Amino acid sequence: MNNGMEFGVIVVLMSHLQSLNQLTMLFVRICGLLLANIEKRKATRKRGTWDFCSRASIREVNLQRIVYITDTACIENTRMDRRSFHKLCDLLKTVGMLEPSKHMGVEEVVAIFLYILSHDVETRIIERKFMRSDETISRQFTKVLLAVLRCHTVLLKRPEPIPENSTNDKWKWFKNCLGALDGIHIKVNPLEADKPRYRTRKGEIATNVLGVCSQDAQFIFVFTGWEGSAADSKVLRDAISRKNGLRVPKGYYYLCDASYMNGEGFLTPYRGKRFSEWRHGAQPTTPQEFFNMKHSSARNVIERCFGMLKGRWAIVMSKSLYPVKTQCRIITACCLLHNHIRREMPVDPLEDNTGDMAVPEDNFQGHEMISHVESSKAWTHWRDEMAQQMYVESAADKVIIKHLLSRPSEAVLW
Repeated sequence: MNNGMEFGVIVVLMSHLQSLNQLTMLFVRICGLLLANIEKRKATRKRGTWDFCSRASIREVNLQRIVYITDTACIENTRMDRRSFHKLCDLLKTVGMLEPSKHMGVEEVVAIFLYILSHDVETRIIERKFMRSDETISRQFTKVLLAVLRCHTVLLKRPEPIPENSTNDKWKWFKNCLGALDGIHIKVNPLEADKPRYRTRKGEIATNVLGVCSQDAQFIFVFTGWEGSAADSKVLRDAISRKNGLRVPKGYYYLCDASYMNGEGFLTPYRGKRFSEWRHGAQPTTPQEFFNMKHSSARNVIERCFGMLKGRWAIVMSKSLYPVKTQCRIITACCLLHNHIRREMPVDPLEDNTGDMAVPEDNFQGHEMISHVESSKAWTHWRDEMAQQMYVESAADKVIIKHLLSRPSEAVLW
């Protein structure tokens, strides 16, 4: 009896001891898992801190290399020197209301924006170069674009008429002229259903942009959004009719090519008067030919302006991957930045020298504005009188110069 009870007690104790061993092993296993999880978290935290520090260092190095090292590097990457870059950043802060984000300063987002415009690179390349995500780059690009457009009142050139006492050989013939205008086709990426409307005569899918520039090759007015199939004169009519469109005071005018109508406010050359042979030494023999020669020489400023725009910003040279609305905003921003560079840099990188959205109210206060574009007999008659006067004045100048050259002593005194 006693032996049976002792055996039962021993069996119970052994079973309890076995359960205790199992609990101990389970506890040890749980502790091991907890310790391994803690070590994994520590390693992840250290690795994340290292990644954040290394990415921040790479970003800082890239920004220094692109903007801050030399003016040459800054011009190559952003199309402007360091001084102009910092002035643009200040302008975007004060007027464009551009604010830095938690992890990106204004200088970095502006540098990214200018780099994309200058080199027309895809977002994935900017991701690797600046160590930023695709979403961050797209969001910051849009913010800077809108900030640049808000600065249009500051960046657009105020039109200044040619004075009576002008001595500029190109412009002195055109008193009260405000500048020149023309249209240009820039490739866009519309929806498939809209492509026929954007197809130009050359078969390109593009938008027709109206540009108006001053005598020193700065944009006065930029009008985007029209399809490439639209005629230049139709775009001009729309720009004139809009509330915040192009404003031309009566008594003043812009130089245009023959695709526009010769009417009040818009002076075109005579049709059918060739002047290509003048480059080979031949001289105009009629007032109309002389007028066309001087008109072409002065109006060429808008062609030069468009050439500098495309040479400066690669994003307007090739087909854009952005929607049409965004691309039109980009074109306007490129024109505004072109003006900023022309003003702030002593020498434009695209020229050997500095060069020879709406018209502000205070420039022509009290003047009646031209509200429509149409041909006019009175305007044509005025052009004929101008051509005749220009031809007579040119002939008189040649006689004076010839007389002075024949008498060197008088020429020195004169």
